[in-house]
Amino acid sequence: MTRPLISLAALLALAAPSFAQEAAPAPPSPAEIVDQAPADEWVVIPPEDLLVMTLAPAADGSERKVVIQLMPAPFSQDWVANIRTFARAGWFDDITVNRVQDNYVAQWGDANYDNPESTGEAKPLPDGLIATDERNYTAPSEAIGLSTLLADSTRDLALKTGHVLSTSDETAGVIIANGLVDSYAQLSLFDRGWPLASNIGADDESEPAAVWPIHCYGMVGVGRNMSPDAGTGAELYTVIGHAPRHLDRNIALVGRVVEGIEHLSSLPRGKGQLGFYENEAMRTPILTVRVAADLPASERPSFEYLATDGASFARYAEARANRRDPFFIVPAGGADICNIPVPVRRTGSE
Repeated sequence: MTRPLISLAALLALAAPSFAQEAAPAPPSPAEIVDQAPADEWVVIPPEDLLVMTLAPAADGSERKVVIQLMPAPFSQDWVANIRTFARAGWFDDITVNRVQDNYVAQWGDANYDNPESTGEAKPLPDGLIATDERNYTAPSEAIGLSTLLADSTRDLALKTGHVLSTSDETAGVIIANGLVDSYAQLSLFDRGWPLASNIGADDESEPAAVWPIHCYGMVGVGRNMSPDAGTGAELYTVIGHAPRHLDRNIALVGRVVEGIEHLSSLPRGKGQLGFYENEAMRTPILTVRVAADLPASERPSFEYLATDGASFARYAEARANRRDPFFIVPAGGADICNIPVPVRRTGSE
């Protein structure tokens, strides 16, 4: 006796669909939550806080632009001011990407600066640069009102369980109920669209309570020499690999790439020490770097980020930590803060 090719139950389901159990709707993916976020939960990034870096065209002639959002107060403001000075003086024009280290960083600057093997002459620095200090790699926790956020039971709960927190000037709250542990700090949090860490809750009470931006993928930092040198902002890098959190509080972070990271992360890896190019021909020229506010309106990019103190971001962050959309079998039950990237979207030109 041959076995039927389809079961009787399946035939009944085909013949009478009402007999079949209706599948529950799939939980939304993080991307779907972001797409559904209302307009009033998106925050415009001021053109003064955007840099447009134009690289030499790709081999096929296509344009390569990288847009960087600069860090807002209270973080790294001396370096950020210097970077605007460099850009407005045209100093960044015609520098090069000199280092691309796999799973780490892509770094650009004047190849003749502080390079004992260089035969060229370093570009003179522009006037008006601000002296920088490594003490400003962090900011006092009260600069973002962190004690208000962590008052009473909320603070105890957050410090015990490693919650992700979201803060703003008006509201504050726990946005993930479980599962985030930061191996590099006592607390991870989001403030006005940026991922931060804090030492609040540390055993050493003699250490001032502070907050600092962290080295997630796409973050932009300042190259420097040995301490106490803190760099001017002339040499910059972006993270193109696993988050190198050991660099937190050791280097000034000044922003993040919001568009065009692929033009840096896909560059050939350098074969020299720390990924520096041994062959000068491999360096990628940077044609121009401009503050977006200085560009003609028709060329000025416009971006906005999803407010990290809003309901949509809370749902998005929880979904990133506990994926339940159809592809996933087992929710992770937690997330590293760098695995909850703040959504940023282009809104066209002004």
